[in-house]
Amino acid sequence: MEDPFKHHARGLESPGAVHFAITPDDDNDLPVRPRYLWCNGAGTAVLRDSAGTDLSYMLGVGQILPFAPVRVMATGTTATLFGGY
Repeated sequence: MEDPFKHHARGLESPGAVHFAITPDDDNDLPVRPRYLWCNGAGTAVLRDSAGTDLSYMLGVGQILPFAPVRVMATGTTATLFGGY
């Protein structure tokens, strides 16, 4: 498929072009920090920030959380998440 914007730089306000499934893991950081999280299945997401702080978010189906966690914790996470950037 032709991309009419291939010669334009992608900015932070640009839509995501790559996505990946996120498997919650208490021991390992994400391989890539996403620009945002997409919730595929409602529930709680426990996210770790770059300072090492864990915080719980209640997410609904289809909700986008504009946060770039370093880790999605398995303990306490019931939502199904997909990242994109």
